[in-house]
Amino acid sequence: MILGVHHAAISTHDIERLIGFYTEVLGFELVHRQSWTADAEVQNALLGASGSAAQLAMLRHRNCYLELFQFEAPAPERRSPHQRLFGAGLTHLCLAVQDLDAEYERLRQKGVVFHSSPLPRPTFNAVYGHDPDGNVVELLELYDASHPFAAHWPVPE
Repeated sequence: MILGVHHAAISTHDIERLIGFYTEVLGFELVHRQSWTADAEVQNALLGASGSAAQLAMLRHRNCYLELFQFEAPAPERRSPHQRLFGAGLTHLCLAVQDLDAEYERLRQKGVVFHSSPLPRPTFNAVYGHDPDGNVVELLELYDASHPFAAHWPVPE
């Protein structure tokens, strides 16, 4: 029986930079760190790899966990920033926010680059931006309980 989504994971070339961004800018809390070397049998079996070596950080914000990896082996591939949004596979991380306009402005002042300003619709407001690695981060504010995504998220009265 599936209970829900526990976490999403991002692979990076600079784990310290992403930890800083997600904790200091977006308010996540660092809850766990570990690393492993190429001879770590359990991690290699879990990843379906041999000789993997990496650092890992688990971050939490309320009920959302985000896992960050920095692989030393095998050598990680570089990806095009455009591939992240339009390619196959996971495309973005969506964060529920309250007062999207204020959060957008706060993050813009901290150097976050957005595709546009917030674009309000009748039941929600959203905007897409990027973390320091170019991963797409959506900010979503639901303000109408009739929106289909609002069933399990508090909407202001």
